[in-house]
Amino acid sequence: MAQQEQVTNKICTLANLVSAVRLCMVPAYLVLLLDGHDVLAAFMFALAASTDFVDGQLARRTHTVSRLGQLLDPAVDRLLMIAGVLGLLLVGRLPLWIIVVVIARDLFLLCGAAYLLRFQKRVAVIYLGKVATTFLFIGFAGLLLNLPLIPGLGVCDIAWLPGFNGESVSWGIWFVYVGLVLALVTTVVYVSRGVAALKEARCERVAISCD
Repeated sequence: MAQQEQVTNKICTLANLVSAVRLCMVPAYLVLLLDGHDVLAAFMFALAASTDFVDGQLARRTHTVSRLGQLLDPAVDRLLMIAGVLGLLLVGRLPLWIIVVVIARDLFLLCGAAYLLRFQKRVAVIYLGKVATTFLFIGFAGLLLNLPLIPGLGVCDIAWLPGFNGESVSWGIWFVYVGLVLALVTTVVYVSRGVAALKEARCERVAISCD
């Protein structure tokens, strides 16, 4: 069995620097989008999203996995996700219900993670969650570019279901739908593991108080 990576309290690591740079890309993306620079905004968003795995790989390969990095990496992903949907809402390319689902889910997971830290517990990111995030990021990038537009399926006349109605829409919306489904599945998994972690923490506290 592979040896578990030691976690350090270091702050100034190469991996944390990459995470910090990705964090700075979030407001830059919003400024570009709201200024009407769709291509540049899409590039900035895609660059921040595509480098998601870099900081984690750097930390593991350089043996500098840090507690700050364990918090900063997923936090940047969540902030990028929230900024992505808010920007697309402001330019009218995503319906409100998708924004509500994405932001509510991310805030729920962030609050849950913060609560677990009170008990010195955390739930590791699962692979399916990364896949869901990748689908969402690709979909958002497609919606940012807003081309090419493809005809909707025309199976309904509901305005807030882009792709299913008859209006032409960016191909990115289908990646968003797949990402949403996977994201909701992973939420169930995270909640289950979070509850298990809380039970473990309570058992540990009981054992300590009995000693």
